[in-house]
Amino acid sequence: MAKTLVAYFSATGTTGVVATKLASAIGADTYEIVPEVPYTNDDLDWRDQNSRSSIEMKDKSSRPAIGSAPVENMHQYDTIFLAGPVWWYVLPHILNTFLEQYDLTGKKIVLFATSGSSGLGKSAEELAPSAPGAEVINGAVLNGVKSEEELKSFAEQYI
Repeated sequence: MAKTLVAYFSATGTTGVVATKLASAIGADTYEIVPEVPYTNDDLDWRDQNSRSSIEMKDKSSRPAIGSAPVENMHQYDTIFLAGPVWWYVLPHILNTFLEQYDLTGKKIVLFATSGSSGLGKSAEELAPSAPGAEVINGAVLNGVKSEEELKSFAEQYI
């Protein structure tokens, strides 16, 4: 039986709330992408060109290290909902780090995000090279409090 995974990176907890609620709504497993070095408020200051997140996002080859153990039995998942906050109009490079750990050939990867002001932009285009053989799709920005029904409706388009 095909299984679904909701994997997410949440620097401040906002994306994590939505991701766990989505997983609960559709009966999916969850995996939190935890950075090896946690992000501080100073690291996340997008107005500071020298902040950690600004530096990482300027460098398309940046691959922040992940501190959480890898997903066990990734082969069992057909669909992966992958989430993070939108940084500089795309999802953060730690999601590239995550994708590059696995052979995701034949899997569907649906991106979703939380964002203060922008959409997913070129996230699928930026992440696809990190998951060769997978279908990477821009899903939606899921801001605010979404009901279980709204989250199910979003997910059922892709499962």
